[in-house]
This record gives sequence, C-alpha cells and structure tokens, in this order.
Amino acid sequence: MADTLSSLADLKDTELAPPPVEAPVHVQKLDKLGRAYATGKRKNAVARVWIKPGKGQTTVNGKPLDVYFARPVLRMILNQPLVVANRIGQYDLFVTVAGGGLSGQAGAVRHGLAKALTYYEPELRAPLKKEGFLTRDSRVVERKKYGHAKARRSFQFSKR
Repeated sequence: MADTLSSLADLKDTELAPPPVEAPVHVQKLDKLGRAYATGKRKNAVARVWIKPGKGQTTVNGKPLDVYFARPVLRMILNQPLVVANRIGQYDLFVTVAGGGLSGQAGAVRHGLAKALTYYEPELRAPLKKEGFLTRDSRVVERKKYGHAKARRSFQFSKR
C-alpha cells in the first residue's frame, strides 16, 4: 500500500476485485494394489467398498451378490451408480458391510460404490452427483421418548 488514497473517488478507481476462484481439482485415489476405496453409510449400516477393473464380480461379506442381497430391488439399488456411469461389468467389487438391515446396507453400499467410482475415475463425479448418489442420506430412526409407546405414538387413552 505505497499509494495513499485521499478520497473515495480514488478508491473507486483502484481495482479491488477478488482473485478468480478455481474449482477444486479431483485426482485419482488408489491404494498399492490399484483399487479405489470408499466408505458408504445409510441409517445404521456402514459399507466399505473396494473397486478395481475386472469382469464385474461382486463379493459382499465373502458371499456372491445374489446370495447376500437376494431381493432384486436391493441388487438394483446397488447397481444404480454403475448404470448411470455406464460401467456395468467393468469393475470387480469387494464389499464388507455391517449394521442395520438389508435395505440400509444396500443404500450404504450404493453410497460407497458411487464414492469409490469418483475416486477411480474423477470425471464421473458430475453425473453421479447429479443423480444424488454422492450425498449421504442422513435419515435415521427417531428415538423412543419416555411416556410414549413409540417415538411419537402415545399410549391408548382411557377415561377410567
């Protein structure tokens, strides 16, 4: 600030525009074995997902995908990020999941798979984010309150 300003008009003439903000650059994150790893969460379920190029084999807690997630709806939820990214059958998935029920676990695996895909191929971030797969679904069960039968339901009222 070598120049001393004497009036507001002088201040107006000087350029005080902030420097342009650059978007963060996303880079590929791989481990020593060439895999991408991500953690996904949904309700009380936590899924750890590793992906690597392969023939499309999926292992969940040591079992094949169609054995662990027997319902077709759950398998469809899992494959949504691969369908959006157009990468079906190109990656082998190794998943460990714990906590919650099968629906929450499927949502956790979907979240972790989408994050792992963005770590392996950063250019897939935009389509996966647009579909909402990178956002953690934070809805959890409301706790039970004392004096109530459930979280909000009261006991049946009786006058006598």
